[in-house]
Amino acid sequence: MGENPHVAALARLMPPVHGADEQVDWVAAEARWGVAFPSDYRDFMARYGGGSINGEAVVLLPLPREGLQWPPADLAEETANVRHAWRAEGGRDALDVDPEDLLAWGVTAGPDILCWLTSDADPDRWPVVVCGRHTSPTFTVHPYGMAEFLHRLLADEFDDPPVSLVFWDGAPARFVHWREEQRRFLAGLDPVTGDPDPYAQPRPDRPDGA
Repeated sequence: MGENPHVAALARLMPPVHGADEQVDWVAAEARWGVAFPSDYRDFMARYGGGSINGEAVVLLPLPREGLQWPPADLAEETANVRHAWRAEGGRDALDVDPEDLLAWGVTAGPDILCWLTSDADPDRWPVVVCGRHTSPTFTVHPYGMAEFLHRLLADEFDDPPVSLVFWDGAPARFVHWREEQRRFLAGLDPVTGDPDPYAQPRPDRPDGA
């Protein structure tokens, strides 16, 4: 089975120069969450892994992992957050779904939570739900998978911005794997750009971030 076409299109727009195969244990991930995962997310994890986009959004890991300095972000915290937000916003009056069908896969600096609506038995048919901090309405459903949604977002193809901040400013889209971000941090570099960061506090026992 070849690469998901939406991940391939995303890679042309955002080359995975600093991506890494996450080598996810998908059997364990599916057991943890009780669902199979969409093919675009699986391919994204193989080509990019978890990490940040332009320093303004994070794609979450399906399972927790040990980090070099701190644990990288996984689905659990933001999934709990979006289900709490659903209840706080009025439940079915805000979005007529079962809250257990909301599963987070990303978060922006907005902060918005990017989710799947997992009610369809086929994960490749799951739409993206945005839970926006500063959007109106709070919950919006978009008929795309996560990779197509990210591609449309970075290509500025939405008439109305679906998230609370703009991080597709015309500059080349840039992805940095979480491990590379932490290496840069430990080396006293800006985690997003890799440039020297005068405010960084590198650990003296790990000057190269290894």
